[in-house]
Amino acid sequence: MRMPEPRAFWVDEQFDREHGTGGQGRYEAEVLSRIDKFADTWDDIAPVAFAATAWRVASELSPGFVRWHRRIVSATCTRSSWDGSMVCAVTVVSRWPAELTWTRQWQRDRGWRDWPQVFGQFTTPTEQDQTRSPHLRALLQVEAPVPLDALPPAPGGPQDHVAPAARRAVVVLARELNDLLAPVIGQLEAGVPADS
Repeated sequence: MRMPEPRAFWVDEQFDREHGTGGQGRYEAEVLSRIDKFADTWDDIAPVAFAATAWRVASELSPGFVRWHRRIVSATCTRSSWDGSMVCAVTVVSRWPAELTWTRQWQRDRGWRDWPQVFGQFTTPTEQDQTRSPHLRALLQVEAPVPLDALPPAPGGPQDHVAPAARRAVVVLARELNDLLAPVIGQLEAGVPADS
């Protein structure tokens, strides 16, 4: 029986509503307080720059409006300087590559350690940990195009329903990134080679 894939990305609507003020969600209020960050995106024929800015604001909130799996270290969405399309760059915690797990000879009894975990969260080794043993922490760098089809158009200006459009852009990007990366996260969490 196949296990369901874990979520790689999602929008935390409940936390946003519960911690909003004045009838606005927390993210909506943040977008309005940082409206100047969107100034270069007004009336853009493509929704890319607006969506990238909306994503950045969402991921900079603490905790973020957009959340991601514990294996994801960072996630950015930007406009490609090559053709103006949307691209993402996502850094993912990984196990050691197979070449390092087939044998332990390379370790030479030095006590190599993988990613430390605290309550299931991957963490950076403390300074004390680094003085006790060497650490080898594997990361995967995912760089991929993101479809634009469902992104909302860029608003015409600061009075043009910016907050709802930003929310919609983040929801679409979270869905697209989840579709892209949930299978990767699922395979890493399973910890076994994929069926051929």
